[in-house]
Amino acid sequence: MASTARILGSVFQKASPSLGIFSLISLQKPYTKHSFLRGISPSRFSPTVGGAQRKRRIWTTSPLCMGRRSCKIAGRKDAQNLKKMKRNSRIGKEIVSAIKKGGPNPSSNTVLAAVLEKARELEVPKEIVERNIKRASEKGQEAFIEKFYEVYGFGGVGMVVEVLTDKITRSVADVRGVVKDSGAKLADPGSILFKFRRVRVVNVKVNDNEKDQVLAIALDAGAEDVIEPNFDEEDDSEYNSDSYYKIVVSAENYSDILSKLRDAAIAYEPDNGYELLPLNPIEVDDEAMDLNKELMSKLLELDDVDAVYTDQK
Repeated sequence: MASTARILGSVFQKASPSLGIFSLISLQKPYTKHSFLRGISPSRFSPTVGGAQRKRRIWTTSPLCMGRRSCKIAGRKDAQNLKKMKRNSRIGKEIVSAIKKGGPNPSSNTVLAAVLEKARELEVPKEIVERNIKRASEKGQEAFIEKFYEVYGFGGVGMVVEVLTDKITRSVADVRGVVKDSGAKLADPGSILFKFRRVRVVNVKVNDNEKDQVLAIALDAGAEDVIEPNFDEEDDSEYNSDSYYKIVVSAENYSDILSKLRDAAIAYEPDNGYELLPLNPIEVDDEAMDLNKELMSKLLELDDVDAVYTDQK
């Protein structure tokens, strides 16, 4: 035993002083492709132990979810946060466009006044509004243009990518790149869009105690439709309570239903002007569902993309 210890000690003493036992172990494997520190020398972040530099690998992984229900709740909350971020970004773009076309005075620029009112209703942070008002006056800043790109997803699913961009060549290149890398395909204009209807929507968070009241208000206000969320019987109320009813209304009845919901002290989330709802949602298998979800996630990472609509159930 003592002889073995002496041999091991001799081996480590002969090793280069710049490499400790920890670095010898870590260098057996390459750095992970997904590390946010890739391309940066790990020695910049490595502490020293006993005069020898200790190199550590840094791994990045998805958040740990304890169980199926927890993962679904986390995914739903992430989607809601992303939706809010994208909505605020679009409001900022609309502010820039309104000012570029009609000037910075909301008293004489009715389009700007409407956008600012919508920003107030949607509780867009004041700093976002002010930043984009300033941005509109910057030299070289162009007005934003609305575009739709249509995509053939997986399992027969169609997608519509909503874009508000100040550089069309950039936006189309970015969308095309993501679609191609994902193995999907861009569709010709009009190939997918006809499968959707453009509507005003008020999203009301689910509450069993208010369900009948919400339906009564929608009926009284002349709503065109009320789309109930898809509840999962395997999940408890904590997950299902993070779902929303979609009250579909006409532009004429939109303000009326918001007023009635406020009077009833029912929390709601107004739309960002409109939504695209599928006319005939389709079911797909789990593999296609995961591929479509990944594609949508990558598209939404693009700055120019404001929303992605799909006819997948």
